[in-house]
Amino acid sequence: MTRQLPLAIEFRPSASFGTFFAGAKNQEAANSVQALTSGRGERYLYLWGRADVGKTHLLQAACGELHSAQQSVAYVPLAEAQDLAPEMLDGLEHMALICLDDLQAVSGDGAWEQAIFSLFNHCRDAGSRLLVAGNQPVAELPLGLADLQSRLTWGPAYHLASLSAGELPLALREMARHRRLELPAETAEYLLRRYPRDLRSLQGLLEHLDQTSLAAQRRLTVPFVREALQSLAHPAAHAPDRAAG
Repeated sequence: MTRQLPLAIEFRPSASFGTFFAGAKNQEAANSVQALTSGRGERYLYLWGRADVGKTHLLQAACGELHSAQQSVAYVPLAEAQDLAPEMLDGLEHMALICLDDLQAVSGDGAWEQAIFSLFNHCRDAGSRLLVAGNQPVAELPLGLADLQSRLTWGPAYHLASLSAGELPLALREMARHRRLELPAETAEYLLRRYPRDLRSLQGLLEHLDQTSLAAQRRLTVPFVREALQSLAHPAAHAPDRAAG
């Protein structure tokens, strides 16, 4: 039976391998995650980097691909550990793929660390695939269980880096293309000058613009986008030369 955990979590439709813009620095990591997902690569990978560089995107893309193929997957957002219990990891080794996101959220918690350590051992015995993400290299995580830290070094680790200022317009236009939106270069530059430049926020902006332009039957010109986004509350605009997460 196909299932995902916790049951309230849904994979974001926009989180697919096709919509992940790797840039120059993250292509090897993206390729390795795809290889793991297809069963051709390593059975365990660790991804790390600052928030909003695409770790969750890749984990959900991997889960979503196998879930669509009717294979059993588990996506566990450890940042929500206060609403979860370590016992939920019991038996997950029978899944085709297990993804643990935001490992740093439970680092130092003895019960969670022991549960993840046991999961590693069971996954090794069962031959299942495991994909883990955190915000730091394994050596810098404040782990209390030395055996878990050792397990986390069993496979390749990839640092996901922020896109460069030059890559951001390309990424934004590529995300628009996947939505079948025509995003002129000047409109992309307008958005990047005035709105948060992390990819998650930009995905949200494109979703809003997609719906608004469809309803109004308007092209994404700068005047239309300015008007369409006036009602959106957003953080202070970033400086034009700031790189995204």
